Amino acid sequence: MRQHQVDSLLLARPGFIEYFLAAIRILHGVTAVFPGFVLLWLLTDDFVNLNHSYVGLLLFFGMLSVLMFQALGVYSEEIFSNSLRFRIMFFAWTAAFCLLLFMHQALELFRYISLPLLVLWFTFSLAAFGVERLLLLAVFRSLIKRGHFLQTAVIVGGTENGIRLAQYLLRGQDLRSGLLGFIDDRIGRMPETLAGLPLIGNSGQLEKMIREERVTQVLVALPWSAENRIGQIVRNLRRFPVNVLLVPDMIAFRHAHNRITNVGGLPMFNVSKIPLAGWSPLIKRIEDVSLAGLAVIALLPLMLLLALLIRFDSPGPILFRQKRYGYNDRLIEVFKFRSMFHHQTDANAERQTTRNDDRVTRVGRFIRKTSLDELPQLFNVLIGSMSMVGPRPHATATKAAGVLFEDAVEQYSARHRVKPGITGWAQVNGYRGETDTLEKIEKRVEYDLEYIERWSVWFDLYILFRTIPALLFTREAY
Repeated sequence: MRQHQVDSLLLARPGFIEYFLAAIRILHGVTAVFPGFVLLWLLTDDFVNLNHSYVGLLLFFGMLSVLMFQALGVYSEEIFSNSLRFRIMFFAWTAAFCLLLFMHQALELFRYISLPLLVLWFTFSLAAFGVERLLLLAVFRSLIKRGHFLQTAVIVGGTENGIRLAQYLLRGQDLRSGLLGFIDDRIGRMPETLAGLPLIGNSGQLEKMIREERVTQVLVALPWSAENRIGQIVRNLRRFPVNVLLVPDMIAFRHAHNRITNVGGLPMFNVSKIPLAGWSPLIKRIEDVSLAGLAVIALLPLMLLLALLIRFDSPGPILFRQKRYGYNDRLIEVFKFRSMFHHQTDANAERQTTRNDDRVTRVGRFIRKTSLDELPQLFNVLIGSMSMVGPRPHATATKAAGVLFEDAVEQYSARHRVKPGITGWAQVNGYRGETDTLEKIEKRVEYDLEYIERWSVWFDLYILFRTIPALLFTREAY
């Protein structure tokens, strides 16, 4: 146990971060120029005398690449996060490689390398950067499982805001967010655990932990209305070598893409804004038409086969058309392969489908489980009533625990600020199928609103990439 604490403290030292970043910079520099050294060796007869000047140029290019990465934020704190960061590395490496192209074309410094070989160089290094990131994430996950973090933190205040903060940090846990538990002076009136974390003790226990260097960061999550109490805690903690952070209202920050905006010189919380502004609607429409068109071409034989199976399995139309809420609460007609007996279909979804539902046909059971019944919605995307990715459209009478969705969640209609999608952020996080509890629809809405605020083409592609595994391993659809 003592060795574990020592290892954790060594990892949390600022010096470790500096050494780590220095090692990453060296690795990136080597990755940037290694293909150049290989080409130098393969394409020249006299590798030893060759060309000390070329070797010097390659090393110079490696340093320029690292400087470019530094300028574009590759080595920011996000490098310790659990995100892939492929996009920033792609742009940073592309920018650095443009310098090499300039050296090749304008200055003729790498005349022995042809343009096709330069493309090979770019591709090889880009792939190597990606592999290095994946290996680094594997190391991070291993350290997290062993309880090693760059920062060890406690949350002061077992409040609703503190619990929300803990859930948020644990859900996206990375090397910087090692939560030990909660500190609260109301020990006798509090449960032993909150959000899966222990209630460690009171303010006296917190001071002891700080003196023992077991805590490097304190997150004060008391209500902002308790101004006197917050001031007292901050004044007390300023006596110790520890970072003290005031936690904002998580409800205000949870869905804010641009957290603070400036109006007339006054900073304000930006908790809601027009989604997909500027060129974003056009970009998303191009994305939708392109992806849906390719999907229709690729899946047309499968769709024809499913149509035949539905036709032979039970009498009735092949497609089921249902009115659902779309963009700006407008009613749209959504297409699906019919999965129920025609005389038992529920146009308004007043009764949700349950496990072993007797209304579902044999073919319907299979296509619902695999979500193949949703394939006709590709045509909804092509005609413009839906998107490939977005909040799932719900029928007009859908309920959660007997309560209409719009009555169950106050912010339910906010998810209709964008077009509904065939798949969505909530679905790939496990919230699909029957909504038999209020918590399920609340979590769906939470993920949908988070998607709206975070939207980007890259985020859409990430969700689409996660959709297939989510469909294969889900147990929620029937």
